[in-house]
Amino acid sequence: MELLTTAKQMQGFDRAAIETLGIPGLILMENAGRAVAETACMRWGPLTGKRALVLCGKGNNGGDGFVIARHLLNHGCRVEVALVGKRSEVHGDALTNLSVLERLVRFSKPHLRIDKSSSARTLGRRTGADFIVDAIFGTGFCGAVRDPYRSVIEWVNRQRTPVLAVDIASGVDASTGAVENVAVRAALTVTMGRAKVGHYVGPGCDHSGEVIVADIGIPDDVVRIPLQPVFRVAGSDIAPHLPLRPRTAHKYSTGKVLVIAGSRSFTGAPAMTALASLRSGAGAVILAAPRSIQQVLARKLTEVICLGLEETAEGTISPAAMAALREKFFWAEVIALGPGLSRHPDTDRLVLELLQAWGGRLVLDADGLNALAGHAGVLRRRRGGTVITPHAGELSRLTGATASQIELDRVASSRGAAKLFGATVMLKGAPTATATRSGTVYINSTGNPGMATIGSGDVLTGLVAGLLAQGMETVSAAYSGAYLHGLAGDLAATRYGQRGVLASDILELLPQAIHVTEGRG
Repeated sequence: MELLTTAKQMQGFDRAAIETLGIPGLILMENAGRAVAETACMRWGPLTGKRALVLCGKGNNGGDGFVIARHLLNHGCRVEVALVGKRSEVHGDALTNLSVLERLVRFSKPHLRIDKSSSARTLGRRTGADFIVDAIFGTGFCGAVRDPYRSVIEWVNRQRTPVLAVDIASGVDASTGAVENVAVRAALTVTMGRAKVGHYVGPGCDHSGEVIVADIGIPDDVVRIPLQPVFRVAGSDIAPHLPLRPRTAHKYSTGKVLVIAGSRSFTGAPAMTALASLRSGAGAVILAAPRSIQQVLARKLTEVICLGLEETAEGTISPAAMAALREKFFWAEVIALGPGLSRHPDTDRLVLELLQAWGGRLVLDADGLNALAGHAGVLRRRRGGTVITPHAGELSRLTGATASQIELDRVASSRGAAKLFGATVMLKGAPTATATRSGTVYINSTGNPGMATIGSGDVLTGLVAGLLAQGMETVSAAYSGAYLHGLAGDLAATRYGQRGVLASDILELLPQAIHVTEGRG
């Protein structure tokens, strides 16, 4: 899996290369600048006669920018360097490279120009750049962007010129992906050594564009996996874990799922959850739902066993159904609980009773989670493997943090919830973050905005339950489910366009997503 780093971790790798191994910082800066220039050449080349605007800050990111300008010049580009800030504030390796560039101007006029102490006003007089290089801030930046940088970034975002960000788009927190006020919107980011969490999480993913990792010469020997790592999951990480079906398989040997879901008001959610379990490869699914909707569900679901349960006057599952559910405990290998249950005090009481009575593997979603508000200890006391699949609003009700606070740092929020509840937490969103009790977080790499549609989460719940029933380990079933769910959404978006994607499309394309991931599609 691809390790994603925080700003602090990457700084530690840089420091180890420089201080422990003795690799000069100037060499790392030179390698970084060359890599960015070569990427620009591959993307927009040949560069002969083209114009580039390189925006440089006063720190090492600006130093990379000075090197980039020099290499772009070597590719035949006409380069204008705009230093945002004061020259007197540039120090160390960055100053060394700025001084080289200043001396180079004497030999390269009119192809190289350096504008010191640039602002949005002075940049406004510049026209005709074929691309812009953003080397204003590096991965050490966090917080709000202040002038003159803010106005410069706002000017950049008004241009129709493609932007290449150096390491990370200026204004994005590399550790969380947060953008406090403004950030550059890059079409392409070339990042050094390792990708950063902020490239793929939160607003940072909208500002990074395509992310390319450049090898700048930091040896792998100094890259230490942290105690609580963050990984980005790809299809090659999923394929080895997907369950194989032997030739002697039969319907009861390939996974049995008990779905407890639905109410008189919500019949679609339980249906999609049950079908998703089957589409994942589970051999048999029982859908336990209120008796009044049993016939409706039976007509929808010819391959699912429908069990009618005692219900409240409002058409939700009653605590009186507990005896019938207990009879199925010996049959089921996994329970999926929550989709479409609706909120009713008696049904909430049934959820709590089920969580205490069922000792096996569990996927908990939607109103099953809402019933736990104020009762987190019930989850902590469970011994069976537990996966919960909240979106930010549901996690807010469970933890007391606001949804905006949760979204501000999805990695920390999912990690904290996993520790709090003693469960595997799939924080749904863009992207889904799957956290373990030990603190490891897996960031999903598939999916698109078209999946923001009602019922999509119900499909995910059934998919994860089906993978668990087929024998997958709890954590790998969770992050694999997120990946396959997102890939099915991507296939649906290709077929229908993002605006037209329905949850039923994601459900329909789950088998193809699995097929592709296994390498046979």
